[in-house]
Amino acid sequence: MELYNYIKSLHLIFIITWFAGLFYIVRLFVYQIEANDKPSPEKEILQKQYKIMTYRLWYIITWPSAVLATIFALWLLHLMPSWLQMPWMQVKLGFVVLLFAYHFKCHQIYNQLQNDEFNYSSNFMRLWNEGATIILFAVVFLVILKNAVNWIYGVVGIVLFSVLIMLGFKFYKRIREKK
Repeated sequence: MELYNYIKSLHLIFIITWFAGLFYIVRLFVYQIEANDKPSPEKEILQKQYKIMTYRLWYIITWPSAVLATIFALWLLHLMPSWLQMPWMQVKLGFVVLLFAYHFKCHQIYNQLQNDEFNYSSNFMRLWNEGATIILFAVVFLVILKNAVNWIYGVVGIVLFSVLIMLGFKFYKRIREKK
């Protein structure tokens, strides 16, 4: 049981750093996209700096954290294989698949921005940033409550939470546009 607690602790630590990386990388995408609209030489200076910052964050923190969180998760499942039969774990793993899809999409956006391809607006990126938040809320509630029946209520709650985030985003956008 002591080994289990160490592995679980390491899993949680790398989940936290993975999410921190995902939250911050998208924020850097926002800044990088907005820097593209600046006049020279400010644009070039900012673009160069943001490319360095995103590279370091993505490859030194975010990717290693994702890999290590996954390794420790698999180790936990190896120690407790009966979890795979539990409905809450199956739903949680569905959200983990969504998290990896989100991560890979962020990687695609990262590559585009590193190549000076600006396919998204800063407003889109602000909304995109909430994707990881929604997944985080869902997974935390599933893991703590361990109740897959109530996940339906959780999904409704996540949808309502998403609506609140969208309304907050629109409110924030109006405030920014007034300045």
